[in-house]
Parts: sequence; C-alpha cells; structure tokens
Amino acid sequence: MIDIAALTVSELKILLEREGEHIGPLLALMLKDERKSVRKLAEGYSRKEERRKKEEARLQGMLKYETMFYHKGAQYIAGIDEVGRGPVAGPVTVAAVILPAGWTCPGINDSKKIPPEKREVLYDAVMDNAVAVSCICKSEKEIDALDIYHATQQAMYEAVAALAVRPNAVLVDAMPLPDLGIAHASLIGGDSRSLSIAAASIIAKVSRDRIMVDYDARYPQYGFARHKGYLTQRHRDAIAMYGPCPIHRRSFEPVRSMVHFHR
Repeated sequence: MIDIAALTVSELKILLEREGEHIGPLLALMLKDERKSVRKLAEGYSRKEERRKKEEARLQGMLKYETMFYHKGAQYIAGIDEVGRGPVAGPVTVAAVILPAGWTCPGINDSKKIPPEKREVLYDAVMDNAVAVSCICKSEKEIDALDIYHATQQAMYEAVAALAVRPNAVLVDAMPLPDLGIAHASLIGGDSRSLSIAAASIIAKVSRDRIMVDYDARYPQYGFARHKGYLTQRHRDAIAMYGPCPIHRRSFEPVRSMVHFHR
C-alpha cells in the first residue's frame, strides 16, 4: 500500500502517470487525503480520464461500419467525403482515405465540427498514418459544365481510382456511387458516423482551404481566405462591386445574374 501522505503533489503527479489502468486505488486514497491540493489533483485527473474514456468510446463507435466490412473479409476500407459543394467560387474537393485497421486518433470528427488549428494537426496525423490517401479537385469550369452533383460524383470515382492501394470496400458520405464496382455503403451524415469518412473530410477540408487561401493572394478583393468561396454578405458585395473573377462558378446564383450585369 502506498503511503501517499509521504508524497508531495509533484511526486503524486508522476505516480498518476505511471499507474495506468491500475489508477483506481491511488485516486481513492488521494480523494481522501487531508491536503486540498492532493484532492484537487485527483479530481482533475478523474475528469480528464472521464473525457478520455468518452472520446475513446465515441471513436470506437465510429468504427462500426468499418468493422462490418472487416468481418466480411475486407482488408482495405476507403472513406470518401467532399468539401465545397455549396460555395459560389473555387473547386469542389474530394478525398479518399484508407486507415489502418482499428486506428483511431483523438479529435477526429466531421471537419465542420473541428477548429481550423486542430484540423491542421489532425490532417498531419491522418497523412502520417494512413495506408493511402488521394485528393481530387473539380474546378469551377468543370462544375459549370457537369453541374455540382455530377462533378462531385465523378471526383469520388476518381479519388478511389487514384488511391495507391485498391480498397476492398468503400464508405462514402451520402453520395450514391452505382458504378463503383466495389462493395460500398453510402451513409447520411457519414462524416460523423464513420472514422474513415471523417478522416477524408479533414483531408478534403484542409486541402480546399489551402487552395482558397492561395486564391486570396491572387484575387484579394474578394476575401477568399476568410469565407473560402461561400456567399457571405461581404463576398456578395465584392462580386457586385468588382464582378465575378475567373474562379467564380458561372452556373451558380447570384453569380450567373451578376455575370450578365457586368457585361
């Protein structure tokens, strides 16, 4: 039995980190300690552990569909997601990601739910650990020619084909892929339900945001670094003042009407 009364708070901090899964008895003793600082340390550690376990459970829940395909014999499962269907400027970007079986990383989620700084960290984690990653962009011209739905769908087919490792199964966020030729499942809200799709959403989001920041340097009057091509009021005002620039989608309103206005 550890005599925690003989240990300082600093020594107890080190001990907490060493105890691992056998932490329970130590925490119980610390919570009964006469020193307020020791009790506070134990309470803070308990809260941290509770958050960690909750996050671990969430991540394991996001492997449900991957596990289903693993049980059917699939070895490589690709998650696919897109970013940029809604903006009136810039490309639509699709990423496909194959993660190692059972791999998780705290914080991975639908990219829209993650702050930009954290997305960058998770982007690096996925790129460093993934079995294979591909990223396909369809330009504003291709979107105008095909329409946004079919441009996105085509990019998804191309993203699967571009993977260095051919997947045995595919999980995709919402979009049906009838011509894929690989076992797949289309999941509504898939970027919150599948870890592979969530990883793809992060790769697609960070990749597209970087593209839009580059465009901001070329067309600074539109503010692409801030709104990434989505139609904020400031963006609408810039289009009204300067007219559409080369990366605006001519088939999208109000850009289509403004093109005629500025002729």
